[in-house]
Amino acid sequence: MKLHLDWSSYENAGQGDAYAGIPAQGGDFARAVSVCIRDKHCQNPAVHAKGVMCPSFRVTGDPLHSPGGRVLVLKDALNGRLGAQPFADPRVLAAMDLCVACKGCQRECANQVDMAAIKMETQAQRNAATGMPLRDRLFADLPRWLRWRGLLRRLVVLRNRRPWLARLGERWLGIAARRRLPEPAAAPFVAPPPVAANMAEAADGRDVILFADTYARHFTPEIAAAAQAVLTAAGYRVHVLAPAPDDAAPDRDLCCGRTYLSLGQIDAARHEAARLLAALRPALAAGTPVVGLEPSCILSLRDEHLKLGLGSEAQALAKQVWLFEEFVAREADRKRFPASIFKPLPRKALVHGHCHQKAVGAMKSLRKTLRLVPALEFEFVEASCCGMAGSFGLDAEHAEISLRMAEADLLPAIRAAAPDTELVANGFSCRHQIEEGAGRRARHVALLLREALA
Repeated sequence: MKLHLDWSSYENAGQGDAYAGIPAQGGDFARAVSVCIRDKHCQNPAVHAKGVMCPSFRVTGDPLHSPGGRVLVLKDALNGRLGAQPFADPRVLAAMDLCVACKGCQRECANQVDMAAIKMETQAQRNAATGMPLRDRLFADLPRWLRWRGLLRRLVVLRNRRPWLARLGERWLGIAARRRLPEPAAAPFVAPPPVAANMAEAADGRDVILFADTYARHFTPEIAAAAQAVLTAAGYRVHVLAPAPDDAAPDRDLCCGRTYLSLGQIDAARHEAARLLAALRPALAAGTPVVGLEPSCILSLRDEHLKLGLGSEAQALAKQVWLFEEFVAREADRKRFPASIFKPLPRKALVHGHCHQKAVGAMKSLRKTLRLVPALEFEFVEASCCGMAGSFGLDAEHAEISLRMAEADLLPAIRAAAPDTELVANGFSCRHQIEEGAGRRARHVALLLREALA
């Protein structure tokens, strides 16, 4: 069995454990599946009052749509009980279909079952067996389509404003007609000149690399500009990451490969990750912090990229990359980020955390960052996944359950908030779901901090 991700970190998992029942085939991937100890913690309704795990089980109540239920089906597949092409079997598709890769189980499961990564491998196996659906190819290739962003924007705007086109797209491609597609901004984020090779050698350590991901660069350029403004105001020299001089496609923006990973195109994700590492090589050598904005992108550099077989550079980046609010909080703890740059902002804010932020414990950093703003009162929404999960909520067959996930906790809390309450959500998909489901606009914390600049 050819594996698409590197599962070698699980080479000793489950050995000697009576509960493991490691399947006959699948190697280290089978061991990753078998770390589940079948305590059914993921199926306990009492657990779901707080935390993330498991959004699909929360709304369906079906054990199949829980990490433990998925493990049982995958063990059957790896034990040869589902035929010669087990990952093309409808039972595997049914088990994995509603997984939104929230990483909740990776944090909240007793043995940290990494169902998000398992889903990537499973989807890659299915793509290899049956081919990739056109809709998935279109969504996965978003970073490449944005080379023609003007044309793409016109097409998306037209589709969103013409219901008959949306219905046609649902019939032909399976993109939900009821959902609005995110529209690229009128103009992308424009970066300063490319970073010089020796940019990080200043003795004072005030240099920082800003990685403007696909979403921040093309859909919400104001967020990248805000982050740059805040870091500059705090005394940092901000260098916006650009492709390496020898990049084979220097006219194409850098990408973490998240859209490819999410839809099982591992080779394409590996290619994008290699481009990113090449561009970051001088910064990695100098130990310069890399700061990003989109949780699903930046946190994949600390997690999934380590399964792409890219060696020591990927491991170095995982230790050197920070979410914007993580970097601000860390520097504030070190007395290097001057809170005096902020003026009082007397208002209330309601904060929704991205699933991946919660999974890695990054919400503490967001709390610390918001506390830097005088007079700001804030509270966090106790909610699981918003349900959008990248392109998941745009799929015709998933649109309804996507909104049901949001209605479990998030959208009622948003609707209950006073009209003048500031809504904060750092996830691109989260903001999209909030606007569509509750008719309210949420903002990235970088925009709030820029507004608070004295």
